[in-house]
Amino acid sequence: MPKAPETILDSSCTSSARAVEVGAAMESASDSSIRVPEVQLSSAAAGSRPMPVIGLGTAADPLDAAAMKAAVLEAIKLGYRHFDTASMYGSEEPLGEVLAEALRLGLVGSRAELFVTSKLWSSDAHADRVVPALRQSLSNLKLDYLDLYLIHWPISCKPGTYAYPVDEADLMPMDFEAVWEAMEECQRLGLTKSIGVSNFSCKKLGNILNFAKIPPTVNQVEMNPLWQQKKLKEFCKANNVIITAFSPLGARGTNWGTNAVMVNESLKEIAEARGKSIAQVCLRWLYEQGVTFVVKSFNKER
Repeated sequence: MPKAPETILDSSCTSSARAVEVGAAMESASDSSIRVPEVQLSSAAAGSRPMPVIGLGTAADPLDAAAMKAAVLEAIKLGYRHFDTASMYGSEEPLGEVLAEALRLGLVGSRAELFVTSKLWSSDAHADRVVPALRQSLSNLKLDYLDLYLIHWPISCKPGTYAYPVDEADLMPMDFEAVWEAMEECQRLGLTKSIGVSNFSCKKLGNILNFAKIPPTVNQVEMNPLWQQKKLKEFCKANNVIITAFSPLGARGTNWGTNAVMVNESLKEIAEARGKSIAQVCLRWLYEQGVTFVVKSFNKER
């Protein structure tokens, strides 16, 4: 990373149009909620809901289901409509319960207002297990369909194993073509409106694009000002694939993250100069890269 705070973020990516869009959205929203900008996914089913640029994640280790449900309700009141889960997170069932509660309370007008993402775990990344795995996720969530279903990792593992991290002895090469064909079947069956991938490199994503009849709409990867994913971002843009950034603040406190983003001196100087927090600077930077992002906090004040 460059040392000078003015060069840590690429100023050429700043868009005045985006600033106007955000400002207009905030001005037109009610005092209690903010309308979040949205993007249309490229190969989504007809009539699909656009993806809100900002989503709330539900991954936590250990998961406090009560805290997560309280956070989701608060997020809905603030204007969040995009929620991210996965079979491996163990958060599908509590998320489904709290979304149903939000509908009952009238906090959300209808299911169509929500955008829900879940993911196929590696032990189910086998052609004959994809559709049943998605049906199980829908049962957990108490939903008729997902808005987006992602292959969680570009690797398969022994069927029936649900551990993270995965035991190396259980890892298996993925049959990408067969698994993607099953993902396409999920969309054709109406079980999900869109399909995509997560943690895929340019090479692996390119492999899918070579034979896909329904191209991936999203690639969810870790991305923040210290891990800018420049090559992957350009590849996805060229192929009409939306990036969703997870761990946008560096995922401090997790077994894969660090505190490097939140203590970065250049980011600190930028934030202080603009009267913002480091978190606000990081999220604004992601927005101006043209990507979507999933944040996660169960703290009401955040």
